[in-house]
Amino acid sequence: MDAKEIEKCIDKFGTDIYRFCLKLCMDKNDAEDLYQQTFLKALESEWHLDWTQNPKALFFSLSWHLWKSDKRKQVRRSEIAPCGNLEDNIQDTLHSRENIEENYFQQELYTEVNKIIQNLPEKIRIPLTLYYLSECSIEQIAAIIKKPPGTVKSWLYKGRNLIKKKLEEAGYER
Repeated sequence: MDAKEIEKCIDKFGTDIYRFCLKLCMDKNDAEDLYQQTFLKALESEWHLDWTQNPKALFFSLSWHLWKSDKRKQVRRSEIAPCGNLEDNIQDTLHSRENIEENYFQQELYTEVNKIIQNLPEKIRIPLTLYYLSECSIEQIAAIIKKPPGTVKSWLYKGRNLIKKKLEEAGYER
């Protein structure tokens, strides 16, 4: 088709094609895109309109096929990489923000506990570190520091109480 024929078609039944595109897309912007694609496709094609036939039907079928092709493309793309609505993601973001805050406070607590442990006397700090970070048993710790298991238990108990006391002083509660 040439530009003059397309212009004649737009003048003659362009509003009908636009209404049809609007009904298909249910969105003004998408309908305008489909409308333009329809006439662009017709311009690019090498068709010759027979005005004795129904040329309007040709444009209806062309827009319907373009719309259907676009829908298939969207489905294929969503199977590969799903897209969500921004409003749907807001709830997830708000929910995850609570997790971020919770994680932040948890990390802050760990940092505070590490500072407290660093300031403990060596005889208490070493058994705590071996027991909680290296997951050594009381007997293994006793063998490493060459002290009886009862002494190791006592130092662990004292260490836990000192950490608890320092955290309460810093404003942390259970």
